[in-house]
Amino acid sequence: MTGKTLSAADLAHTASCAGESFRALSNSHLFLTGGTGFFGRWLLESLLHANRELGLKVRVTVLTRSPERFQLAAPHIAGDHAINLQAGDVRSFQFPAGQYTHIVHAAADSVIAADKASGSELVESIVEGTRRVLQFAQMNGVQRLLYVSSGAVYGRAVTVPFIPETYTTCPDPVHVHPYDEAKRMAEQMCLESGQNTLLQPVIARCFAFVGPHLPLDQHFAIGNFLRDAMEGSSIEIHGDGTPRRSWLYMADLAVWLWTLLAKGHGGRAYNVGSDDAYSIAIAARLVAQTLRPDGNGGTTLPVHIHGIADANAPVNSYVPSIERARQELRLTVRVPLAEALLRTAAWHGFPAHTGRL
Repeated sequence: MTGKTLSAADLAHTASCAGESFRALSNSHLFLTGGTGFFGRWLLESLLHANRELGLKVRVTVLTRSPERFQLAAPHIAGDHAINLQAGDVRSFQFPAGQYTHIVHAAADSVIAADKASGSELVESIVEGTRRVLQFAQMNGVQRLLYVSSGAVYGRAVTVPFIPETYTTCPDPVHVHPYDEAKRMAEQMCLESGQNTLLQPVIARCFAFVGPHLPLDQHFAIGNFLRDAMEGSSIEIHGDGTPRRSWLYMADLAVWLWTLLAKGHGGRAYNVGSDDAYSIAIAARLVAQTLRPDGNGGTTLPVHIHGIADANAPVNSYVPSIERARQELRLTVRVPLAEALLRTAAWHGFPAHTGRL
């Protein structure tokens, strides 16, 4: 985790595109879990910028296992007068004093957590953490909750081109990933709580993303491609390059999540992501051409695909349909992938090859 701030352009983008939603949060008191993660950093920094620029008078209590580490890692966030850090584990935290209007439950916002825990530990963290957050919401009379879920709830062997929220094919229970199952369970808990209380839970099923703070040394394909391109190394694809993926830029993600919290329909799930799909192979070449162009529409960076595609095999696809968010909330993809790659690389100090940054 780095203390580097987001760019002025990205913060202005979130304040402008989510301005109406931010204003709907004026004078609110938020409780947020997962504030130290990839999503949490973007949410907090974008909200604090809007707080200053729009005079929202929003206050946020952020649950963190170590306030001291967070203060050292992100002093520009932790030191803001609107932020209160509360130490605690999401499964057992003490309920903070005061009245709260909104909750953003973004703990375990990435399957990175799955790499650091056993399956049972991961399920317990997600399910028991959600249970504790819902207990707090009920005790406090909170009416709006955004649960940051995952597109992984649809399973990992999807072959439909664009996955709608109504997709009901169940994954093989023998091979289901603990993270996916725990996210499904947590969604159900949120929705059931909304049936029995005043709570209006909104579910954000998040897909794949790119932007500042994305780890470049984990299992995220686009992050690995960016790392290799910035280092001038060849991009290696160990599979056959055929799976279909899409990536939403993080400034757009912040716009979407704040809009869902403020305006999403209670008891409803929304896919969150881009519907601009690429095969893994084409995405790798786009990264190479964008960051290492040869001046003739190509690239100076080799892309090696080690697997051999089976023409008879169905293509794995992890791309959302975003028609529900587009039609109900007027959300859209504003930053195209090539621009997102340039902005991410520039944030890491990589020199831009165009004048678009």
